[in-house]
Amino acid sequence: MEPKGIITQQEAPAQQQLNYERIAAAIRFIREHRHEQPRLEEVAEHVHMSPWHFQRTFQEWAGTSPKHFLQYLNVEYAKRILQETHASLFDTACEVGLSGTGRLHDLFVRIEGMTPGEYKNGGEHLAIHYSFAESPFGEMLVASTCKGICCLEFADGRAEGLSRLMQKFPRARFAQAEDGMQQHALSLFTRDWSRLREIKLHLKGTDFQLKVWEALLKIPMGGLATYGDIAAEINHPKACRAVGTAVGDNPVALLIPCHRVIRSTGEWGNYRWGEARKTAIIGWEAAQREQSRAFDAVAP
Repeated sequence: MEPKGIITQQEAPAQQQLNYERIAAAIRFIREHRHEQPRLEEVAEHVHMSPWHFQRTFQEWAGTSPKHFLQYLNVEYAKRILQETHASLFDTACEVGLSGTGRLHDLFVRIEGMTPGEYKNGGEHLAIHYSFAESPFGEMLVASTCKGICCLEFADGRAEGLSRLMQKFPRARFAQAEDGMQQHALSLFTRDWSRLREIKLHLKGTDFQLKVWEALLKIPMGGLATYGDIAAEINHPKACRAVGTAVGDNPVALLIPCHRVIRSTGEWGNYRWGEARKTAIIGWEAAQREQSRAFDAVAP
């Protein structure tokens, strides 16, 4: 069962963005009123859609109904997934994890830290290509060096996103251009994952940050972990606050799944690209996980 894919700018980006904005608004409404268990008609009215159109759009976007999606947003569901994930969170065997395809995804992502010179000199001598692409969760900015992806983030404003990228690497040379590494990284969400080549990330980060980001790769798709789990994995059990900061500084959205880290209470917590987006991604992945399980159950 393949997840809904990232699409190119030529494939109706305006409609893709509109659908995401409507779903994000619906998710905010559902979260704010989840204790009241809002009816389909109420949510549809809030986003100015007919119940039938909203149900169909939501199903196409999330792969599940708004009713089932609501279940994924409950704290009790999050706590159960935390318990399930904890048993297999840092087991590196391919067959272990909540989702075989999610585990396969994680095994194909490799992090390489920038050299001390690249890190300290603002990216001097680096040539960085960047481009924009649509995703199920809004427009993204993706950038790469000759060694790998150095940035993948949601760009709700192109100029602002590009400005942040340039601030990270003030001495680098920039060119708006797509390359094979960018396309390959984005195709992770559309291809048969068994045919993927390794996805390399070329990241600017301290040793501590790199350890945290590498630990995040071990959280399977549809799984969740706490800040304490990550701190324990990198042998800094008392550094939960520092871990939280490193998680928030993650420069590569989705590929490094910082959205899968939540509070031990089962609440989602903060997300640098917005709480509604984090909720959308977690719920979307939960739907993909359930679909994958259902598919595996009926497969010959």
